[in-house]
Amino acid sequence: MQQAASAFQTQGDKLQQAIALSNLSLIYQQLGQWEKATQAIAFSLNLLGYPAEKRAEGAEEAEEAEGAGEEREPAESQQSTTNYQLPTTNYQLPAQNLKILAQTLEIQADLQLKLGQAAPALETWQQAASIYDRLDDKVAIARTLINQSLARQSLGFYRQALATLEQVSQTLEQQPDSLLKAIALRNLGDVLQLVGNLEQSMKVLQQSLDLAKRLKSPSEISAALLSLGNTERAWGNRVQMRQNMVNEDIYPSLRCNIGQLNEKLSQNAAISHYQRAERYYQAAAIASPLPASRIQAKVNQINILLELQQRAQIHKIWTNLQPELTNLSPSHATIFAQINLAQSLGCLKHATVNNALTWKEIAQIFATAIQQARSIGDVRSQAYALGALGGLYLESQDLPEDAQTLHKSSLQYAQELTTQALTLAQAIQANDIVYLWQWQSGYLLKLQGDLKGAIASYTEAVNTLQSLRSDLVALNPDIQFSFRNSVEPVYRQLVDLLLRSESGSWESGVGSRNSASRTTQIQQQNLQQARNAIEALQLTELENFFREACLQAKPRQIDEVVDKTDPTAAVVYPIILPDRLEVIVKLPNQTELRHYTTYRSRQEIEDSIEKLQLFLVEPDRINDIKELSQQVYDWLIQPFVTEFDRQKIKTLVFVLDGSLRNIPMAVLYDKQQKQYLIEKYAIALAPGLQLVDPQPLQRQRLKVLIAGISKERQIAGRNFSPLENVLLELQQIQNKVPNSEELLNQAFTKQNIQSQIDAAEFSVVHIATHGEFSSNAEETFILAWEQLIKVKDFDKLLQLSSQRQPKAIELLVLSACQTAAGDRQAALGLAGIAVRAGARSTLATLWSVDDRSTAELMTHFYQELENATVTKAEALRRAQLTLLKNYEIPYFWAAYVLVGNWL
Repeated sequence: MQQAASAFQTQGDKLQQAIALSNLSLIYQQLGQWEKATQAIAFSLNLLGYPAEKRAEGAEEAEEAEGAGEEREPAESQQSTTNYQLPTTNYQLPAQNLKILAQTLEIQADLQLKLGQAAPALETWQQAASIYDRLDDKVAIARTLINQSLARQSLGFYRQALATLEQVSQTLEQQPDSLLKAIALRNLGDVLQLVGNLEQSMKVLQQSLDLAKRLKSPSEISAALLSLGNTERAWGNRVQMRQNMVNEDIYPSLRCNIGQLNEKLSQNAAISHYQRAERYYQAAAIASPLPASRIQAKVNQINILLELQQRAQIHKIWTNLQPELTNLSPSHATIFAQINLAQSLGCLKHATVNNALTWKEIAQIFATAIQQARSIGDVRSQAYALGALGGLYLESQDLPEDAQTLHKSSLQYAQELTTQALTLAQAIQANDIVYLWQWQSGYLLKLQGDLKGAIASYTEAVNTLQSLRSDLVALNPDIQFSFRNSVEPVYRQLVDLLLRSESGSWESGVGSRNSASRTTQIQQQNLQQARNAIEALQLTELENFFREACLQAKPRQIDEVVDKTDPTAAVVYPIILPDRLEVIVKLPNQTELRHYTTYRSRQEIEDSIEKLQLFLVEPDRINDIKELSQQVYDWLIQPFVTEFDRQKIKTLVFVLDGSLRNIPMAVLYDKQQKQYLIEKYAIALAPGLQLVDPQPLQRQRLKVLIAGISKERQIAGRNFSPLENVLLELQQIQNKVPNSEELLNQAFTKQNIQSQIDAAEFSVVHIATHGEFSSNAEETFILAWEQLIKVKDFDKLLQLSSQRQPKAIELLVLSACQTAAGDRQAALGLAGIAVRAGARSTLATLWSVDDRSTAELMTHFYQELENATVTKAEALRRAQLTLLKNYEIPYFWAAYVLVGNWL
């Protein structure tokens, strides 16, 4: 090919010379000779009249967008206009020449992506698409849009990638079977998996696999099998994370969380997903004709075997994999495959110290990845591999074996590598890597006893995460990302440091634990920062739940509401840490926060809460409920009772952490006074420290939209039992609030709700139907007559007409809903609905109380709401107390919680 290019140069045939150079670039890419491949494609483009200045300008713009974390306009909106102007001298190029230019740009973009240059690759594919648009080549446009989606995924713009791929798939749907269609479906399935829609991902990926089999394409069959394995693995991770507590002692480079499958709750569900994933990976490796994809499949298989604790098989695969790795040409994908492999082997070594693999062998894989990343100029991969190698030194004290490093401690060497990695990541503004090494640096400083330096590094990591916000789903797209392992521990480890006693022992309060509880001396600045960090985590949790930014309105700080609007309210803020429970309290018109520590392990706290949650739905466990809820009362409330009384507090607003969200605070029991908490205080929950425009309910203009399902329904493969008392509940609400509209059974559809809200300004929307709150947005829903209305649709469901001024629903009531069984974070779904609906307040049930008591409570609640001097929280309290007189058992009266504005 070099000879052909030289021959065409001699002949003065620039077009054929450019084609030869493009093909030569492809050959160099296959050989892993990246510098020569780059030079060849650049020369080809120059011969075609595409100046280097234009390429540099486009790359620079794309890099600026990447560094700023901005989302650019979706590709589908760009490809319809020709935004690339050819140089004036070549503007009248024949169509054939234009097509060659576009094809050459595609080769360059593919090369850029392989070298880890996603932003320039996106820009180059956009230029190619604009030329194909001018040529009206729809197939080529579809191809470049698919490739643009790959670049967008690498940049973290998943929503844009999803929109693009959905458009391409619709375009190709009516066309004959082709590899392009199979590739489009596979990429669509990959993005669906990354945004959390696993069921749809499996469906689309299976279509891609079936199509690839019909076309008899081994490479595409292998790719589809690999993607199916990734989705099954994500499903297993979801099940596992629901059941397990977050591992707060984790650090970023290895993030080993293996061997923690919860044996008590649906263990088989997670295992079955992992087993299917392992079979897909094995099949993908067998089917692949390409070494790189075969290695990727085997690396993923090793990782899933770790989850399944089948360690003997890992050594066999690793032994066969070593020769293949040696002969592999370096690229961004293959370098990250090696990084993933080294991390998996590190986790294996961590779990089984006496296996044959040495830390030095694992470190050598990282070292090879670093060297290869340098050789192709892949700074991103280099930054990640350096930091990961630094983390490896935390696992072994004897890793440095050469004379040059013998005098250094492992911690020092780990710190040096982490600093190098951080410097590189900051230089390319790769914030998704920057925060990891800021976190690791803080972790290393903590181990060395530098509290001040550790807090500073952790604070920087949290600030970097805040800059990423809704793009958190895209963190480290080259590795398996888990929010609970990759983000949550950063916030919690910072809070742990901030709330350590300044007079106590460094080691997590050891030495003070003989006294089970105490008031510790923590600086007010630290208390405020700790509270703000957990607040940021809770908002980030919701954004991860939705895979997008979810709080668009301008909220007010909850402290401001307590100080200026309701000085009889106090805010209680419990934080569950590995070795203790911290409670921070905000009292009205007091700048200093109160603070109390109870030394109990997270496991003990979570177990007590889990037992209480189970007992609450069993009517015959009242004594057990009192015993456990009294324990929680002593942790959260007892230390502050005297101050509450002195301040004449009437309402307690809880910003709850972890599984505390799954139990109603109303049921906390004061054994001395023989009172439930609801008997003394009105109670509300806040999803965070901010409320959406809180203001009292306008009682004189109360207008209610009531909707419900009383009959048995079978929807989406699930059977929903009849709710016989819904008829009574809705009838009694109508009796109390004559100014109401009803949608019952067949009339209760998504469209009818939207039409009613669009036609009239309802202050209250009351929905009595089956529903479920889950830590997964796709499984958080309410039942309408013909469909499940998912939480992501709630903003549209309750959205007022755009012709009128936007106005929030004052109160959303959801009765007969429940939290998903076996899901430690199920109440995250309730917070999600409360935020997504845009209502100022949401009244919901934590379990389905299928009894006349629900109708009775709602009757009293609406009766109390007519009193303008009574807050919503107090109205609910009075209604619950009425039930408490008639039903001593908490099952009947404790399920109801008010989220949001309590005024």
